[in-house]
Amino acid sequence: MHKRVSAPTKPTGVHIDIDHGFLHSVETGGAVDGPGMRFIFFMAGCQFRCLYCHNPDTWKLHNGRRVDVDDMLKEVRPYAGFLKFAGGVTFSGGEPMMQAGFIGNVMSHIKKEMGLHIALDTQGYLHTGVEDEWFENVDLVLLDIKHIDPEKYHAITAQYLQPTLDFAERLKRLKQKMWMRYVLVPGLTDDTDDVNRMADYVATLGDIVERVEVLPFHQMGISKWDALGKEYTLRDTPTPTTDETEAARDIFRARGLYTA
Repeated sequence: MHKRVSAPTKPTGVHIDIDHGFLHSVETGGAVDGPGMRFIFFMAGCQFRCLYCHNPDTWKLHNGRRVDVDDMLKEVRPYAGFLKFAGGVTFSGGEPMMQAGFIGNVMSHIKKEMGLHIALDTQGYLHTGVEDEWFENVDLVLLDIKHIDPEKYHAITAQYLQPTLDFAERLKRLKQKMWMRYVLVPGLTDDTDDVNRMADYVATLGDIVERVEVLPFHQMGISKWDALGKEYTLRDTPTPTTDETEAARDIFRARGLYTA
């Protein structure tokens, strides 16, 4: 029997059960979702509807396969010896905090049994549903701040910016290490003034920010949008050039932030 952990207060529309959850898919050799080689759990469910989402098939919670704690541990256990030295485990999605109680339970068992580095890839919107203690098994947060302007943020995501900024401030209070992630989308997030404002804000978070990842927009998700019969409005949006991406990174570097 697994030790039960306290369930979080339930925000609207999330999965509250701590003993089972919904797993969309896994990746056993991820190299871009945290330090080193990562075993990545892509959890189902997300309250955002980002225009450039490359995993729209993860939006619906019940599109995932129902799993319990043992199922999750069986997925990662064969790789634990390698991951102990080469990287760790990342919880992504979708939005893993849609299933915060279950994820917290799984993280606790992974940490106790395997001692692996754990990263959480999130936009932080649902952070009020968990207590500070929930982050004790999280070694690194990959925080995706999609825009610094509230109106543009809402236009991109159909959600509100402030909860994510509140989450960033909470991480600062907790001294929780983080990588900040910013997707550079021509015509949406590449305005120089907006990037400067974002860099100014991230600099206020101090040394909890280990790096800033400026991620160039890509079109690899189109086939998923088409398969789901969803309108994809960025079909003609180009991938930013190397020079454009480096120019955005330079803005963060000018504030003393390490970028990748």
